[in-house]
Amino acid sequence: MHACASVAMPYTGRRSSREFIDRGVKKISEHDANGQKITNSQPENLDQLPMDLPYELRDLLRQAYSAERAAAFAYQGHAGSLPARDHEDKARITEIENDEWIHRAEVLGLMHEYDVSVSIWYEVKYYLIGKMISWSCYVIGWFMPMYFAGRLESGNVNEYYRMRDLFHTEGITRHDDILEEMGIKEKEHEVFFLGKIRSHAWLPLFEKVFGWGASRSYNPIDLDEF
Repeated sequence: MHACASVAMPYTGRRSSREFIDRGVKKISEHDANGQKITNSQPENLDQLPMDLPYELRDLLRQAYSAERAAAFAYQGHAGSLPARDHEDKARITEIENDEWIHRAEVLGLMHEYDVSVSIWYEVKYYLIGKMISWSCYVIGWFMPMYFAGRLESGNVNEYYRMRDLFHTEGITRHDDILEEMGIKEKEHEVFFLGKIRSHAWLPLFEKVFGWGASRSYNPIDLDEF
């Protein structure tokens, strides 16, 4: 994911377990001894009803879904702003954009599985952020888009591992592969952008000010271990 600002979002609420149970309820009409019609409620195959995930996990999924589109928009501008002679970098950044669209689809699949709704608030906010970043790439030069893309990809690695850990607290491990795969892909993006700016004269100053660079990462992932 590619972003340059953090937005504090309001609490959007959480559905109770009862809402999910009610979806599987069927009405069974009977008559009592006096001939009066009575109605009982009985859940229908509770094992197939979606779990009520904790708020933090639901919110992480919503944010990731919307932020992946913002990242894709940002990378469109990033690739487009590079000169034609940088065709290899343009092609690689376009690949990274495609990765973000794939991640958005994969996150949506998880949201559907647990009946997590898309946040309109996040969609609008991250849409605007993505478009603004995309436009800014044409005016802020070559170094800063590369630097901030790498910096934020570094932090985004942790988000997918955090999701994995939160699923674990609910006793769910079947999503480990896809979440770890997305986290590793974000790490690959971080490594690419760092490689482009490692020898740039501005990197030491930016690393000191913004806390990420050649000697500092926001995650402990080592691609050599995979």
